[in-house]
Amino acid sequence: MKFPVIWQTVLLLSTALIFMTFHRYAHLKHLNERPWWIAALISWGIALFEYLLQVPANRIGRSQLTLAQIKILQEVITLTIFVPFVVF
Repeated sequence: MKFPVIWQTVLLLSTALIFMTFHRYAHLKHLNERPWWIAALISWGIALFEYLLQVPANRIGRSQLTLAQIKILQEVITLTIFVPFVVF
């Protein structure tokens, strides 16, 4: 069974944005006692997984969505993921 393009895009972007939020902010809480360069290396490693999901999401989404629609979708997903992350 093949998922519709919009759902493939949403799923991949959501997963990518979870990684993005974690790699951008989690080091402030979890790696605070480590040197900055260790936090940077770990963050870059996590960012790799974000890009491995985000690039296919954008390419799949572009087959049926405009660039503006993809960007708006990314922003909505970012807020949906970031707000709970900040709260918890």
